[in-house]
Amino acid sequence: MQPLTNDTPKPMLKVAGKPILEHILDDLPEQVDEIILVVGYLKEKIIDYFGDKFNRFNIQYVFQAEKLGTFNALKLCEDLVSDGEKFLMMYADDLHGAENLKKCVDSDLSAMLVYEAEDPSRFGVVEVNQEGYITGIEEKPEHPKSNLVSIGVILLDKDIFQFPARKHPNGEYYLTDSIKQMIEHGYKFKAVQSSMWIPIGYPSDLARAEEVLNRNL
Repeated sequence: MQPLTNDTPKPMLKVAGKPILEHILDDLPEQVDEIILVVGYLKEKIIDYFGDKFNRFNIQYVFQAEKLGTFNALKLCEDLVSDGEKFLMMYADDLHGAENLKKCVDSDLSAMLVYEAEDPSRFGVVEVNQEGYITGIEEKPEHPKSNLVSIGVILLDKDIFQFPARKHPNGEYYLTDSIKQMIEHGYKFKAVQSSMWIPIGYPSDLARAEEVLNRNL
């Protein structure tokens, strides 16, 4: 995303006049009333914009000093999550639309938004059985077993912290590994098919996101 991110963290890049992260907060279902933001690069830009209270949300901030993967980021929030409480884990640079987020939150079990990808090897690849439950998940596999991928919206509870991720060959610790361990121990995860996914990784994705959002207004 450089040079756009030279002085702006990616979640604060604007689409249709608002930061990406603000679009995400606007799309959250009513069940969500508190936000924990894991921040790092140019964190002050995010904190100054959203503060401790933004619209209906109370916001807490957690600092991740080193990028060690999605499980590491989530682990930093463990003490801020109550026992028995469900929470929605999301990335701050993907757009999914309010309808899809609500479908995930409304699940009575742990759940994950999934999407059919043209190149699944770049993502966490998900295997799903006929009942719609996830039977396997593998991060960035060389030989994907399906074209369904996890798109970074996962409904969880504190049990996830009982299954710390193992170190990936690239040095990071991925949440998908923890979920894989949970499934192997008998936990059920529902695969929720998403109708929209706009990952923002390149400058051209900003224009695409704006086009989709304007079309949906």
